[in-house]
Amino acid sequence: MNRMFVVLLLTVIILLLDLYAYQAIKTVSSNSSQSNKQIIKLVYFTISALVIISVLLYNFGDPDKIAKHARTFLMSFIFINVLAKLFLSIFMLFDDIQRAIRWIIAKFSSDSNIEGEPISRSKFLATTGLIVAAAPIVSLSWGIISGAHDYRVRRIKLPIKGLSNRLEGFTITQLSDIHSGSFWNRTAVKRGIEMVNAEKSDLLLFTGDLVNNKSSEMSEWGDLFSKLKAPYGVYSVLGNHDYGDYVSWDSETAKRNNLKNLADIQKNMGWRLLRNENVSLDIEGEKIGLIGVENWSSKGRFAKYGDLNEAVKGLDETNGFNILMSHDPSHWQAEVLQQQPKINLTLSGHTHGMQFGVEIPGFKWSPVQYMYKEWAGLYKSAEQFLYVNRGFGYIGYPGRFGILPEITVITLERA
Repeated sequence: MNRMFVVLLLTVIILLLDLYAYQAIKTVSSNSSQSNKQIIKLVYFTISALVIISVLLYNFGDPDKIAKHARTFLMSFIFINVLAKLFLSIFMLFDDIQRAIRWIIAKFSSDSNIEGEPISRSKFLATTGLIVAAAPIVSLSWGIISGAHDYRVRRIKLPIKGLSNRLEGFTITQLSDIHSGSFWNRTAVKRGIEMVNAEKSDLLLFTGDLVNNKSSEMSEWGDLFSKLKAPYGVYSVLGNHDYGDYVSWDSETAKRNNLKNLADIQKNMGWRLLRNENVSLDIEGEKIGLIGVENWSSKGRFAKYGDLNEAVKGLDETNGFNILMSHDPSHWQAEVLQQQPKINLTLSGHTHGMQFGVEIPGFKWSPVQYMYKEWAGLYKSAEQFLYVNRGFGYIGYPGRFGILPEITVITLERA
């Protein structure tokens, strides 16, 4: 379908949505003075015009001329505005259906008094709709202001049968989905990195998506993330965004060079990038096997670069504990559980918990759970574990509401 047609159709839909949602504003403000009504109308349609102009400029102009973070906040402004009016329109539609039914009943009723009654729009439903419409504006705005960098340390005790005494108490910090190209608050990110180092874990593992698309996104962040240290090292794998698959490159060579640059950046930060390979870590005479696989997803729209069989080649049989780093949690059920019983713990990320949801003790919900069975936290099958990190950064929407950025600290203990 022609891109111009799609954009123009979207613009018309937004305009119609604006006009329809405004009926609720008119109903609620019906008792206001004429001057106040004019002010309300002016403010409402000024915002509507800004949204439509932004959509047109973004699609028909040159978005690269807009500063990166300005683009992100501009798209968030459009999304939040349209979402709020969509919620409001649902209430308006319900009210209009009710009015239509009443009109039909009145039209065919023998009671002339009923037929003559005007069927006014319900102020109650319009007011309720406005309150509901305000919810995404308030929550998503708060998610940008407060939630984006509200880092939470989640401490997990992992009971392992037959674990060596020398590995009991060994600590692993997991980070995932940094998405450096989305960051807009350097001070807050620095504080998050300091929180990671304050845990003083034995091993630090990063499970992919260092950038959104390009290695250049790390130019202003490499100095901060190079401060991440652990006695037994910092290891990493690639996530789906790290390959540059979502960018139109001038050539395949440019794309390959981008990935090479990203690997070099990680090396310069002191990170060991594992690409379908494994290493053994000597922990006071006991060994931990660390396996890193490239991105592999059971979801068709994500690439399968990973090769688990290649990654476990030469895996030391004397390892007392084996950890797999695989960015996409769908890999666990699709291949790991079926093929690799020697992998005790798989660490993943990718879902971000959709950066939106509800988490209270004993209950968690996010729309992403309808796409991923394992989407946040600890999962177990027989004696194999999966932990899905909620992500350190964000992408698209520059915030988080309910599902906060995570620093995971896992402590091994004997079952």
